[in-house]
Amino acid sequence: MTDSGITVSGLRKSYRDKIVLDGIDLDVPAGAIFALLGPNGAGKTTMVHILATLVPADGGTATVAGHDITAQAAAVRAAIGVTGQFSAVDNLLTAEENLLLMADLHHLGRRTGRRVAAELLERFDLTDAARRTPATYSGGMKRRLDLAMTLVGAPRVIFLDEPTTGLDPRSRRAVWQTVRELAAGGVTIFLTTQYLDEADELAGRVAVLDHGHIVAEGTPAELKRRVPGAHVRLGFAGAEALAAARSALPAATPDEENLALRVPGDGTVADLRHLLDRLETAGVEPETLSVHTPDLDDVFFALTHVAEVAA
Repeated sequence: MTDSGITVSGLRKSYRDKIVLDGIDLDVPAGAIFALLGPNGAGKTTMVHILATLVPADGGTATVAGHDITAQAAAVRAAIGVTGQFSAVDNLLTAEENLLLMADLHHLGRRTGRRVAAELLERFDLTDAARRTPATYSGGMKRRLDLAMTLVGAPRVIFLDEPTTGLDPRSRRAVWQTVRELAAGGVTIFLTTQYLDEADELAGRVAVLDHGHIVAEGTPAELKRRVPGAHVRLGFAGAEALAAARSALPAATPDEENLALRVPGDGTVADLRHLLDRLETAGVEPETLSVHTPDLDDVFFALTHVAEVAA
C-alpha cells in the first residue's frame, strides 16, 4: 500500500516550560509497522495520545487513516485502536464480557458482537479462559486479551504503546506474531517500545525521538550503518599466518593472544569479498571469520542523551 496511514507535520506540545514535541514530521504508510524509540520522558506516549485525539497538540497538523486529528477527531477515533503500557481490561468481568462490552461500545449489535467476541477469543487462544476473570490470568494472557479488545472495532490504525512491557520472552513473541499478522492484513501499526530488539524485529522504519526532536529516522539497517564500530574478526591458525595477514591488512587491530585481527568494515558482501581477495593475494587463509555490526542499542545510545532525560 502507498497511502499514508499517519502523517505528521510540525507537531508541537509543551507542558508549562517543558517542550515535549518540537516540530515533529512523520509519514507512516498504510499497512506499515513503524517504531518510535526514545528515552523515558522523551515524549513517545505524548505523541500517541495526540494522534489518538486524547490530548490536543499546541501546533502543527496530523492525519490518521486520512482524517485530521483536530477537525475530524470522531472519525479518527472510529478508525483506530489503542493499547497502552498498562492493561485496560476490567478484572471484574470475564474475558468474554470484556469483549462484549467493547462490541457494545462499537455499536456492533448483539449477534455480531457475540460472533466477533468468539472469533477473537479463538484467535488469541483464550477460548478455554473465556468465562474466567482476567484477575486469574498470566501477564501474557492479559496482554492478549487487551489486544483482542483493541481489535473489536476492526481498526485501520493501531497504536501500541510499549505493548510487551513486563512480558516473558514467549509472550513477547506471541504479541510480535500478532503484530505481523495485523500488518500483513493492511493495518498500520505505530509502536513505541523500550526494547530495541523489538523494534529491530518488527519495524520496517524506526524513528528516534530525543529532547522533542526526531534525531534519526530510517530502516533498522540504515540506522545501524550510521553508528561506527562495524568490523570483521578474523582468526588464524598460527602466529605466522597472523603476521602475514597484518601485513596485508595494515588498518586491522591485532589480538595476538587469540591469534585474531579486527578489521574495520561495514559487513556487506562487497566489503567481505574485497577483504578475502586481499588475503588470498597475500596467500593467507583465515581459520574463522565473523561479522560484527552495531545493533539498535548502539544506535539508541549514540543518538540520545539518556542521562539528561528525566525518568
